[in-house]
Amino acid sequence: MTQTTSAHHQGGTAPPAARFDAVVRAAVGQGLLGEGGPVAGFIDTEGVRASVGALHDAFAATPEVLHTFAAKACSLVPVLRLLADCGMGCEVASPGELRLAMEAGFAASRVVLDSPAKTREEIRLALALGVAVNADSLDELRRIDALRNPGTASVLGLRVNPQVGGGSIGPMSTATDTSKFGVALRDPGAREAIVEAFRERPWLTRLHTHVGSQGCPLELIADGVARTYELAEEINATLGVRRVTSLDIGGGLPVNFADETVRPGYADYVAALTAAAPGLFSGRYSLVTEFGRSLLAKNGFIGARVEYTKVAGGRRIALTHAGAQTATRTVLMPDAWPLRIGAFGPDGTPKTGPSLAQDIAGPCCFAGDVVAYGRELPELAEDDVVVLYDTGAYYFSTPWAYNSLPRPAVYGFRAVAGPEDGSGHDGPVTFTTVRDAQSLDDIAAESGLAHADALIQRDG
Repeated sequence: MTQTTSAHHQGGTAPPAARFDAVVRAAVGQGLLGEGGPVAGFIDTEGVRASVGALHDAFAATPEVLHTFAAKACSLVPVLRLLADCGMGCEVASPGELRLAMEAGFAASRVVLDSPAKTREEIRLALALGVAVNADSLDELRRIDALRNPGTASVLGLRVNPQVGGGSIGPMSTATDTSKFGVALRDPGAREAIVEAFRERPWLTRLHTHVGSQGCPLELIADGVARTYELAEEINATLGVRRVTSLDIGGGLPVNFADETVRPGYADYVAALTAAAPGLFSGRYSLVTEFGRSLLAKNGFIGARVEYTKVAGGRRIALTHAGAQTATRTVLMPDAWPLRIGAFGPDGTPKTGPSLAQDIAGPCCFAGDVVAYGRELPELAEDDVVVLYDTGAYYFSTPWAYNSLPRPAVYGFRAVAGPEDGSGHDGPVTFTTVRDAQSLDDIAAESGLAHADALIQRDG
């Protein structure tokens, strides 16, 4: 599906405070948001290309680097194919994500499999395809010993946990003392066991680490990468051969959800790594990165219709169709994952007028399904539209099936500048379907409709 409508942009981009205003108006005007589509996700394709460009620019001086996109951040085949077209590889962490990466057209040599619980069949498939595999434990290395065909093209690595501590969001911190990921580097005997694992396996050539993502400061991330770089140097020096030839340094660049500015940027990340591990960019090791949220978060938003408003105990509440089913992290951990909210009228134009405190609630049947509390916005009313900004990663792409609410439609868009002849005519906003909204028939089929009588006992 491709549709267009008009939008005015100066120099090809909307003013920062109104970056997506014209897109919301266009979506409402074309019926993508409204009675027939009460909630939908939107991806800015040119914004994605610009973010990928910024990443490549930041690492331009690095002799050899493969940038992979963490598929879990947006597991939609058209988005993955866009990223492949931008020159990205793909990091996957499950058989499903591996299938999506292959369907999206990534070359197997540009795919990396990370997971703490790979089955034998999953490992067999990855090795047969030639996908890179990072073992999460010494036990997994022993499993690979038994499954590996010497002719496989897969680059094989070992994930280590540098145990440098956690950030402000515990569940997003993967380098704590007791993290479930990787070989805990500071545990007694672990370092020696890692060196021995590389001594015994000439085919083991990569070290992998990932300190965490949102809530982790650059200094903490850089410290973890530096510890892993030092381990690689130690392994190579101890073995007297350049056994470790590449470092997978993970991703995890945190996103600023407070406003529209992109901070920190990829150049800041490279500067922090350079300060912590000056030799990292010397060319002795090829590098792999695994960014996800930072590439997409600010290039997407959720639009949702306001179905009702009410006042309860003096608190004004707008009941919308964007709640825990598509903004799960924000609803369950509102302090860790706050979102900016935009208020638009029924025609998709920004609302004006005095602001007042309002709760923005969702459709799920539990009291905590609220995406924003006491938010100062122009007064919302029935048929208005709210926008949840910075939701291009993780939100609408991986919805929660609570209450059997349908997965929302997702659209990509391109906002084109109007003519520069001073006429004031608007240029078009073009929409393309990324994922259709889930139908009620789809929900019934997914819920076992074909086996409806399976649990009913019938007498012979």
